[in-house]
Amino acid sequence: MKKELTDRGKTLALKLFSRYECHISIKVLLEHTLGRYPGVSIGGFHKFTGLHYASMFGLVEVARVLIEMNDVDVNGMDGTGATPLIWAARNGHEGVVQLLLGWEDVDPNMPGYGDRTPISWAAEHGHEAVVKLLLGREDVSPDRPDHENRTPIAFASGNGHGAVVDLLLGHEDVNPDRPDDEGRTPISFAAEYGQEAVVKLLLGRGDVHPDMPNRLNRAPIGWAIWNGHEAVVRLLLEREDINPNRLDQYGQTPASCVARDGHEALMKLFLGREDMNPNVLDAWDRTPISWAAENGHEAMVKLLLRREDVNPDRPDTWDRTPISYAAEYGHEAVVKLLLGRQDVNPDRLDRWDRTPVSRAAEAGCEVAVKLLLGREDVNPDKLDTWNRTPISYAAEYGHGAVVDLLLGDEDVNPDRLDDSGRTPISRAAENGYEAVVKLLLGREDVDFDRPDCNGRTPISWAAENGYEAVVRLLIERADVDPDTPDRGGRTPLSWAAGNGYEAVVKLLLGQEDVDIDWVDNNGRTAISRASWNRYEAVVKLLLKREDVDLDSLDI
Repeated sequence: MKKELTDRGKTLALKLFSRYECHISIKVLLEHTLGRYPGVSIGGFHKFTGLHYASMFGLVEVARVLIEMNDVDVNGMDGTGATPLIWAARNGHEGVVQLLLGWEDVDPNMPGYGDRTPISWAAEHGHEAVVKLLLGREDVSPDRPDHENRTPIAFASGNGHGAVVDLLLGHEDVNPDRPDDEGRTPISFAAEYGQEAVVKLLLGRGDVHPDMPNRLNRAPIGWAIWNGHEAVVRLLLEREDINPNRLDQYGQTPASCVARDGHEALMKLFLGREDMNPNVLDAWDRTPISWAAENGHEAMVKLLLRREDVNPDRPDTWDRTPISYAAEYGHEAVVKLLLGRQDVNPDRLDRWDRTPVSRAAEAGCEVAVKLLLGREDVNPDKLDTWNRTPISYAAEYGHGAVVDLLLGDEDVNPDRLDDSGRTPISRAAENGYEAVVKLLLGREDVDFDRPDCNGRTPISWAAENGYEAVVRLLIERADVDPDTPDRGGRTPLSWAAGNGYEAVVKLLLGQEDVDIDWVDNNGRTAISRASWNRYEAVVKLLLKREDVDLDSLDI
């Protein structure tokens, strides 16, 4: 409960505020107070008058005496761009507002920072009594917009101040459907922030268009969906003049957004509409079930699949289907649901000729791969645009369990070359996946030493990246040449030494058929590479060899 000032308190406050410029305490108080107001600058202290302070803190008697005894400007603007009336209205000080409105010279519509009027601030903060006082003035403009063309009712609506909205709706000069510079109306703000009671109030008006989109084509229902306000969505969907298939500024429909975010209850509301198209396409030709599948919303996919008119295999702009997305992101439950449909092609190619099993293999989703391999109509070794197969992707990303699954299929070639001339073991070696390399080394139909289009072998890739365990596995094989130069003339030792991998250099130096002084196409030897990059430990290792060419040492 607010306490009234005593006579002594009034006297002290009057002394303080009437000569505020002489008191450092006032400036400290102001700085502390203004820090609570977002967007308000504390600069320009000299522009604050005692009346501004009194209005800010709601000191009615002090404000009265200051007006009566001093030559003050009741409409004066302070350093923050506010008048005394704006401060009083913003903070809900009904007594000061009443006092100021009683003065002949006061301008109740004087805008401050951002062209906002006292009633705009009072409406935003839900000060019903202050709004009533201001509306009681014939010269108050209750619908005056600010610099962004937002009106008082728009601010009140967004903040859920139903009583203030009701007051403003009762004024004939207030347009409850006025769009701001972004094309947003009061109901748009109410919907965005889930202000159910305000939405109800506005929907009760015949002059409110509940489906008016903003400049970027997002309607109120789009804002409500974006923020998951189910009650507001329900209210809006009860209206026949709502378009449930509208594309928003991101090229998505309301139903797509609902499906993407997994709001099952909201989707049920949409599906209850006769004009709802469950296969509605967004800007990328994606359907709601496509988004639900990508994000693994099993219940949402089930709900959509119950509709006879849902196409669960509709390709998008990139020719990708729902099962392609579910497989890529490893949503095994969704993959299982879609595989249960006869109208889903589990081996459909996308724009890059990749199949769902290719996507699942890359993602390492073992269960999804197993489900897909269980289908006779799935090719486990299909080549994509770059001549890469599912096992190539699984090997590159180290998905051992998936590689093992694919190796168990007789239709899978574990040594197929891609467009770069690289094999699965080459990809696994480059990334240091020891377990995958072991699996592939156990196959008789894999060439462990095959050079790619750049003449690089698996051991070359492993050596370059310092994967000691993989290099060890490979040099233990009699059919692996640890010294094969690539097209640039660089050997595995050159790569390991040049990148400072001491352990790998040790392993390679232990091989009799490694030429320590091999010169690459740039005239560089292993020790030259190591010294140039200042890998001291590697240089010391190489210097222990009597056959090293010291003339090639970069010093």
